[in-house]
Amino acid sequence: MVSTRKMINRMEAYTLTNFRKSIDDCNSKERYIALVKALMEDIVPRWINSLKKHEDKKKAYYLSAEYLMGRALSNNLINMKLQSEIKDLLEELDIDYNSIEETEEDPGLGNGGLGRLAACFLDSAATLNYPLMGYGIRYEYGIFRQRLKDGFQVEEGDDWLQFGDPWSIRRDNEKVLVSFADSDVIAVPYDTPIIGYGGKTINTLRLWQAEAVNPFDLEQFNQQNYHLSIKERNDAEIISKVLYPNDTKDEGKILRLKQQYFFVSASLQDLVRNHLSKYDTLDNFHEHHAIQLNDTHPTVAIPEMMRILTDIYGMDWDKAWEIVINTFAYTNHTIMQEALERWPVKFYKILLPKVYKIIERINEDLVEELKEKGISYDAINQYKIIEKDNINMAYLAINGTHSTNGVAKVHSDILAKRELNNWYKLYPERFNNKTNGITQRRWLLKANPELSEFITELLGSELWITKLEELKKLEKYKDDENVLKRFLDIKQIKKNQLAEYIKKQEGIEIDLYSIFDIQIKRIHEYKRQLLNAFHVLDLYYRLKENPDLDMVNRTFIFGGKAAPGYHRAKGIIKYINEIKELINNDKDIDGKIKVVFITNYGVSYGEKLFSAADISEQISTAGKEASGTGNMKFMLNGTPTIGTLDGANIEIVEEAGEDNNFIFGLRVEEIENLKNTYNPKEYYQKTEGLKRVVDSLVDGTFSDGNTGVFKELYDSILEGASWHRPDMYYLMKDFDSYRDAHKRVNDAYTNRMEWAKKCWINMVNAGKFSSDRTIEQYAKEIWGIKN
Repeated sequence: MVSTRKMINRMEAYTLTNFRKSIDDCNSKERYIALVKALMEDIVPRWINSLKKHEDKKKAYYLSAEYLMGRALSNNLINMKLQSEIKDLLEELDIDYNSIEETEEDPGLGNGGLGRLAACFLDSAATLNYPLMGYGIRYEYGIFRQRLKDGFQVEEGDDWLQFGDPWSIRRDNEKVLVSFADSDVIAVPYDTPIIGYGGKTINTLRLWQAEAVNPFDLEQFNQQNYHLSIKERNDAEIISKVLYPNDTKDEGKILRLKQQYFFVSASLQDLVRNHLSKYDTLDNFHEHHAIQLNDTHPTVAIPEMMRILTDIYGMDWDKAWEIVINTFAYTNHTIMQEALERWPVKFYKILLPKVYKIIERINEDLVEELKEKGISYDAINQYKIIEKDNINMAYLAINGTHSTNGVAKVHSDILAKRELNNWYKLYPERFNNKTNGITQRRWLLKANPELSEFITELLGSELWITKLEELKKLEKYKDDENVLKRFLDIKQIKKNQLAEYIKKQEGIEIDLYSIFDIQIKRIHEYKRQLLNAFHVLDLYYRLKENPDLDMVNRTFIFGGKAAPGYHRAKGIIKYINEIKELINNDKDIDGKIKVVFITNYGVSYGEKLFSAADISEQISTAGKEASGTGNMKFMLNGTPTIGTLDGANIEIVEEAGEDNNFIFGLRVEEIENLKNTYNPKEYYQKTEGLKRVVDSLVDGTFSDGNTGVFKELYDSILEGASWHRPDMYYLMKDFDSYRDAHKRVNDAYTNRMEWAKKCWINMVNAGKFSSDRTIEQYAKEIWGIKN
């Protein structure tokens, strides 16, 4: 690290040349930018040297539509082991480090678990010295900034780049041309360093920004057609404008397809160009490059690579196909057939006619292969990539890769045995499991420094930071009251910090000693925030009837965004906020229950929530959640799970024991047996208290602002809809079991040492869920790369 004086000189130079101010006169945002710019002077040379050491190795590339990175400053300083140094430096300048940190925007590059997984993988690969490069889109605006108005979600532009991004470097000399049928656009790369723990390896996240070939038409301007003079610029820039634009109309669908092809084509052109700068042939491309498709969004890479190899470089089709299969691998992130991505043929014909022709040829070859295997005509229809005027992207991904992996054992089993069983029978050697993971550097070392220091003290080393399985050695303290008391004290510190933050952000004061019951994730019907809300309302009604109800005070914390076009999910947010207003304003219950819906949930908010939680809500319908990673973050911070046997919950219970978690509800196999005979009205009528809470959707207890969304939620449960059966997520059947699990949580929490033991056992058994373990498996079993 450079000297303190040199760092201060750098910062002062940046504030003068960028803001025409001395560092003393700058605000916190300006000081943050100056600090990062000063740090980058030291990072970039090390970054360049780090990339050089991997020059002759096979490398892996991660293609993902989103990267939920979180703030970079503290994470990078921790990984470079410089945080205390920088804090001292700022103190010398009379600058508060926390004020600097809080001004950093969460990059608007991701939304949910898929994007956060990508971020964790980049961190782990750099820490383990694997050459992994990320490719994606540099969205000008994130999916949206969420605020609440009268309990409804309101979407506002997430202008995270308003002040630029000092961590990224524009690389004009490496831009490429991406061609659609109706236009060409320039893809300009911005590179961000991904710093591994210890700072020895720095990998790259390359994000593409869309710009016009001819950004300004002077002739149109001189003719006073001002809008036409910048039309090409606007049409190009819209491609990288917003993460996941609303696609309820054809215009939105076309934009999404443009986004997918834009970053995929740019990334492949970049790889091919770099490869040919070192080798005089593409025949060995697969020997030097492994490309992972993070879900189906980048699947157009398969036909695009075939187009590049055959149309541009004249390679024989069969040879090109062999290279493609050996280069690409596919991660499936969804169990639900209805969620597997399909594209109407018409959009490909309009935007990407050459690519569509390639897909047609791939489909024809697949059909011929199936015929040769003796598969009947009717059975072949189950495999077709193009069928009923739609392109099945998951089928294209399986057919065009050498590996298809699920992200939790139960998920992978369901894919192979049920949802994609026909493909499994065709290519059994391609299917495998890679249970997701999280990086302990962000989700424990950064998010919970108090617990991290305690762990290091007990272990006598920091080895756990890169080998999370070391936590298992702490299991011997599970009955040590002194250790458990300190552990509970740390949890209380984190609860106090969260409560202070919630009061500041949401204006709600919560009981510091209540059970912090937290469900934070994307709002979706299958994740069953509505089941949670029904239980909260039922508990409230029971408390009203019996003020002496035996219960520990409870704070229910919800957080998450609903997709702008997802009407029901937005209705669930409104319903939760209606319940919040009823309960929080009822003085008769004396604050025994509080409800909080946190706004604009993201990584930075999450760091405070995961470390402070007493109970983790992971209550998706069994068989619907592929894995989950929030469940792992809670576990790592010593939080038991109340949940179904779904996704990675199953493996969490296997590691920490069912006695130390609170499992409820239908199992996957029970749902399979029940689904053809299930009648939700039976449980709605006979389950004590259930009808009362469900009816609150329509009996005037709450208002949905005359939108009709509460009635739609009600009908979706009891009557179904044209596209699904009644209560397809089994809220009515699981409600009583869920309520009983909450009673068990309440009773267990009253015995503080026994509760602490449950928490401790969860934490010390979280070693399996490090993304370091996951990346090792990808590297060895799929990519064939070495560190």
